[in-house]
Amino acid sequence: MTPKGLYCAKGGFYIDPHRSVEVAVVTHAHSDHARRGSREYICEESGADLLRVRLGKNISIKTYKYGEIFYLNGVKVSLHSAGHILGSSQVRMESEGEVWVASGDYKRDKDPSCEPFETVPCDVFITEATFGTPKFVWQKNLNHGEMIHQWWIENEKNGLNSILFGYSLGKAQRILAELYPFAHKPVLIHSSIHELTECYRGQNRNLAKTQVLMEKIKELIFDQKLKGELILAPPSIMTEKWIHHLGNYQTAFASGWMQGSGRRGYDRGFVMSDHADWNDLIQTIKESRARKVYVQHRDGVLVRHLKKEGLEAFPVEELFHDRFLPKSGENLRLL
Repeated sequence: MTPKGLYCAKGGFYIDPHRSVEVAVVTHAHSDHARRGSREYICEESGADLLRVRLGKNISIKTYKYGEIFYLNGVKVSLHSAGHILGSSQVRMESEGEVWVASGDYKRDKDPSCEPFETVPCDVFITEATFGTPKFVWQKNLNHGEMIHQWWIENEKNGLNSILFGYSLGKAQRILAELYPFAHKPVLIHSSIHELTECYRGQNRNLAKTQVLMEKIKELIFDQKLKGELILAPPSIMTEKWIHHLGNYQTAFASGWMQGSGRRGYDRGFVMSDHADWNDLIQTIKESRARKVYVQHRDGVLVRHLKKEGLEAFPVEELFHDRFLPKSGENLRLL
């Protein structure tokens, strides 16, 4: 760890750096992982267009397929599906017989909008833990598309619009993919979702038909209001001047944070997360067979649990050079 983010000194590259660097290996295109200003970006090929939409059409970018091996200053590197969003990757690094994996964000739940998660065995695993407490356990095998469609149909029968809030990248496209077998008319999407959605279609992902919300509103006559529509948008639309065109509606949010009391302020909550829950975090760490684990985001509960299981586990902050003290003469060779 450095002030610029995770750094492999031997390979001369950063993973999801916070600032401008020479070489940035990017796990996926969410804004907390992909930032402007680096000289060269490396990512998995299916996520390249998303990166260009977020960071600019003229960025210098190299792409690799999942599992394709390349070398950075002698470090053997490959990208492996994280199952988080389109093109999301775990970064596998190997040098002198030692393998490290940085997970980025990941999930193991089924998602027709992206490739499924792949377990990558390693010696040292740097894992995310956004939902790294035991209270976050997702109910598996829910048909989210059918549930959302049923909510839409019920509201339509009552003359209501259905406003479903979801993140513009990843969650919105997953919702559209889940709705693909069910949607009976186009879903109205906010303009911030449109270009990103077209990137998914460019990778041959089957998504429900869509129309940009503002285009639909422009078709209305005088004070005519929408009725019976499913609208997919960020929460910021509630402050837009044209909100009166949405007429009467119910709201819902699709997120892992909707578990428990998280749905306050919404008529409905769909527990639909693009991150691993507690059980999947534990399963992934065990399947990695890593002897050392560093935890990002939430460190307390998960680190304590892993230590009880006999693993060497640490918060990721322990990777700062001035805080890490090797035991028994060990060195972090990749760093």
